[in-house]
Amino acid sequence: VLEDPKPAAAFGLHLWSRLPLNHIVVQPGPLWAAADGFRITVRGKAGHGATPHETVDATLIGSEIIMALQSIVARNVNPTDTAVVSACTFQSGSASNIISGEAKITGTIRSFDDRVRDLLFRRIEEITNGICQAHSATYEYIPVWGCPATVNSEEGAAFMQQVAEQMVARDQVIQIPPMMVGEDMAEFLNRAPGCFVLIGAADPEGPELSPHHNPTFDFDERMLPTGVALLATTALTYLAEQR
Repeated sequence: VLEDPKPAAAFGLHLWSRLPLNHIVVQPGPLWAAADGFRITVRGKAGHGATPHETVDATLIGSEIIMALQSIVARNVNPTDTAVVSACTFQSGSASNIISGEAKITGTIRSFDDRVRDLLFRRIEEITNGICQAHSATYEYIPVWGCPATVNSEEGAAFMQQVAEQMVARDQVIQIPPMMVGEDMAEFLNRAPGCFVLIGAADPEGPELSPHHNPTFDFDERMLPTGVALLATTALTYLAEQR
């Protein structure tokens, strides 16, 4: 896929409920972060809550790991770089009087730079290994490589800005700071120059919309014609210029 034939360019869009209706974000460089994950299983020794000295407490170990992971961004990542390490699930134990012999942790990590991305994965395992060794526990660590950072090319962004300014008023074509959310459009932009844009879908006169991935999410469908026209005009104009 994307090798034979290799595309000359890639363009895409995503609605954004926190932007005013039909405002279009077009910007060169990083837009969204690499979105990866991790899974950790800690294995200790279960036992009765009244005899903790006979156990290797996986709940305690998992808790220490989660706390220590917060030091990665604070103490290992250069302050001029941007990164996120979030432990989002923690499962351990099933009874109030049993010390658990297993704990499971899953989470997400975000970054813009491949060097930082590698550092995050490495430090998660080093911290997990060190804490488990200190408690005589074992572990399984699974890095989950997701999608890379969404990075627009200079020429792709410039081209799409020209098209966007035909769709809406010039002051509605804007830039915003890069965000730590992820998008698999990044895989296309890794293989072809291009641009991924955001289109505002918030009714300026309506209530504040729920965030994306929320069960009450909704959007102003008046952005749909703008989005369709933007993509169609981008494709037709680009192809015409390549002849």
